[in-house]
Amino acid sequence: MKDGQLDSPIVWGKSLLEGWDRFWFTPQLPHTLAIIRILCGGMLAYVHVIWTSLLTDFMGEAAWIDAAAIQQLHAQDWSWSWLFYVDQPWVLMSHELVAILASLLMMLGCATRVTIPLAWWMTLMVCHRMTGALFGLDQIVMLLAMYLMVARSGSVWSVDAVWRDRRGESYWLPSARASVGNNVATRLIQLHLCVIYLFGGLSKMRGEMWFDGSALWFSAVNFEYQSLDITWLGYMPFLIATLTSLTLFWETFYCALVWPRATRPFALGMAVLVHAGIGLALGMVTFGVIMLTANLAFVPPEMVRRYCPKIFTSHAARGEAIEV
Repeated sequence: MKDGQLDSPIVWGKSLLEGWDRFWFTPQLPHTLAIIRILCGGMLAYVHVIWTSLLTDFMGEAAWIDAAAIQQLHAQDWSWSWLFYVDQPWVLMSHELVAILASLLMMLGCATRVTIPLAWWMTLMVCHRMTGALFGLDQIVMLLAMYLMVARSGSVWSVDAVWRDRRGESYWLPSARASVGNNVATRLIQLHLCVIYLFGGLSKMRGEMWFDGSALWFSAVNFEYQSLDITWLGYMPFLIATLTSLTLFWETFYCALVWPRATRPFALGMAVLVHAGIGLALGMVTFGVIMLTANLAFVPPEMVRRYCPKIFTSHAARGEAIEV
């Protein structure tokens, strides 16, 4: 066997390991994650306000789905919530007020080492209790909050950044320099988003309306969701079929299109069009916003830092040293 034939698998394996290490462990700046933190925290607070408006209907003694039924639904899994065992209005209201406060502090970037995990945990307790009453918005905002716990998203454009500039760096007030944790959080969001879109596209392929090109039309004429009258599209059946097929292609192959630099603008541009369209025409504004927030994970932090208003930029955010 020639040396070249022996070395080839070794070189290939070494290259693979180097690529894996580079993908996960290249230090990254926190600026994109800071924007995601602000939007995610605000959306968490909004979700809890909505839940609070119907608190006893969702989780009270005479809830639409009572605690006993919820526990039976979760009997075969590991889901648990302390809200399984309480239905007193004052206890439920106290829980929600703490969750709203933690979410707002997360949005402001105040004590993020504590408030992000707290906001996530308080929301998780409600999600496990409200099985059957959740939607895509609740799931996406939860996954974003979960991955933000790994990062230093509160190190820029935050109250923490102001405190750090005055008191110095610490575990509770981390630096705004590039770190491995920021990259790990970003990759987890990116991969999770790819899985969501892939299975969304595959599930659509099981529906006849997506294959015959009529899915967009039936969405447009669904008066239960309609917030903008776009039934004029009915005069252009070819356009409806084209947009339906393009949406199906984009969602299914997002996981392949979003990584190469050449096709990433198309993937992200389609995300803006699809989710903005859903928000404007089908009344799901909050879902559209949170999905676009998740897509921000593919925007380089250097670009975010360059184009965001300088008034929000702390002096420490300009550091270029690397930290783990």
